[in-house]
Amino acid sequence: MINLENITVQRGTRLLLQDVTLSIFAKQKIGVIGINGSGKSSLFAVLQRKLQVESGKLFIQPHLRIAHLKQELPNSEKSALHYVLEGDPELHQLLQKMEQTQNDPHALAIVHQKLYEIDGYAAEAKAAQLLNGLGFTNEEHSQPVNSFSGGWRMRLNLAQVLMSRANLLLLDEPTNHLDLDAIVWLENWLKKHEGTLLLISHDRDFLDNVVDHIVHINNQTLKIYKGNYSNFEIQRAAQLEREKALFDKEQKQIEHLDQFIRRFRAKATKAKQVQSRIKLLENMKKTVLTRLTSPFSFSFFQAKPCTAPLLRFENVSFLYEKKPIFSSVNFSLEPNDRIGFLGPNGAGKSTFMKLLSRSLQANQGESFFNKNLKIGYFAQHQIEQLNLLNSAFTHMQLLDEKAQEQQIRDFLGRFHFHGDKIFEPLNQFSGGEKARFILAMIVWQKPNLLLLDEPTNHLDLDMREALTYALQDYSGAFVLVSHDRYLLKATVDDYYLVNNQSIEKFDGDLMDYQKFVLDRTNKETSVAKQKQNNTVKHEVNKQIKNLENQLKKYYEEKETIEQKLKDNHLYRTTDSTELNALLTKLENIKKEIHACEKKWVELEDK
Repeated sequence: MINLENITVQRGTRLLLQDVTLSIFAKQKIGVIGINGSGKSSLFAVLQRKLQVESGKLFIQPHLRIAHLKQELPNSEKSALHYVLEGDPELHQLLQKMEQTQNDPHALAIVHQKLYEIDGYAAEAKAAQLLNGLGFTNEEHSQPVNSFSGGWRMRLNLAQVLMSRANLLLLDEPTNHLDLDAIVWLENWLKKHEGTLLLISHDRDFLDNVVDHIVHINNQTLKIYKGNYSNFEIQRAAQLEREKALFDKEQKQIEHLDQFIRRFRAKATKAKQVQSRIKLLENMKKTVLTRLTSPFSFSFFQAKPCTAPLLRFENVSFLYEKKPIFSSVNFSLEPNDRIGFLGPNGAGKSTFMKLLSRSLQANQGESFFNKNLKIGYFAQHQIEQLNLLNSAFTHMQLLDEKAQEQQIRDFLGRFHFHGDKIFEPLNQFSGGEKARFILAMIVWQKPNLLLLDEPTNHLDLDMREALTYALQDYSGAFVLVSHDRYLLKATVDDYYLVNNQSIEKFDGDLMDYQKFVLDRTNKETSVAKQKQNNTVKHEVNKQIKNLENQLKKYYEEKETIEQKLKDNHLYRTTDSTELNALLTKLENIKKEIHACEKKWVELEDK
């Protein structure tokens, strides 16, 4: 399908890829990984011909249909359903043509035939299924795109690209704005997708369950590995081991040459041999040892002991704009609890985290918070509350006036903030850097309860792994809302299901929850398929009725012509113009009748 041969890619003066080669074949599902800024999105831009290669050859199969996940927010008054349907351009054109040919039965029949060929009658049901799978309610299908928040509009972009019938899907961080329920659904959908897929993601479980190849971009090079992300890690570790062995061997050779040069440099009798060794040393192709460890290495401070319970809610209820979110909830936290919240989007997971953090107050019920409780709360809105004109260093000083500069430098260095980076204003930080800095601020404050609401958004694989290790060693309690299943599985002991205005302990693990989500989705899909069948049946019956009406008109016209042809006057006159016209018209009507009857039989078979 696609072949990249010795291509070099550059953004401005920055070299991203140099002399890389890659072949992409039909039906492959490829995960594209690499640190932020390594060139993953630029590779996608090259495949879309939005970015020209500096050198090398790029071959893309002619007529290949490529669809990509838009990163810009849609701005439209169209309904969510209509916006998703536009993801299939051919369908969109046929629906427009249908409106234009309502008064031309023959042209309309052709449009209907093409719609049938591309499964167009099921398109609305498919679009509804995509919306439901991504967390939209049936009532929201008819709401205008502009009525949704930014995160939900990004979900609409995802639904639109999934609606396309492209040969190749380019998905850049499709799970960024999804909760766990939507990710489980999307994962299941992509596994069944029959086209080719290129996927940029920092979610290792998502990659493991979807892709069959990994493209790793590192140090301006690109290499493809067969298998999922876990297979890649095994192969990469073996590769690094071989690289390390070669590096060690070369170091010994270099040391031996150096010793010879130092020993005999001053001896005239050895001058020729010394120059030979120096030249050999200069021409050696030295192995560059790849970094074996993550640039991030941090841990939480020892949490200050706190007696049980840390907090307790009794018959707590919470309303938002008079709408009940929680009703009569009982919940408590113990010093060593490690809890993960599960539940569909909109069930109130983030709202309950705000109640736990005391950002919101319950409308009813009793709330107890231990006087020695110190909460570290991570939420996406905290990024918005940072003073972006201040530097990371200034923010740390505001947290602790007694902290020395070197102490702050050493601490932030564990989060990969080095040198003068700590003095840059935060508005120059990327989304991932801001999220990392908020985590650093939380760690500095030594909490004994962590409330982490989607902490991995914007974090790459290395930082996610560092957070996982840090939470495993954390001595306090924590509550975690995350769509990163690897993080949940590696750190959480108990799960609670947030749903239907309540919070109840979930009897099972993440695999059980995924089955729970898919069973629910399958029920919704069954309803959608029934709706789809009803839609198809309605459309077919409508066409049959139209054809029967048209056939009736054709038969009536045929009978009228045949009556006229019985008039002997037509055959006595020397002018045959009228006779020929009637015979031609009769022949044409017979052809129309034949075509309509053929179409009628096809529709009856459907």
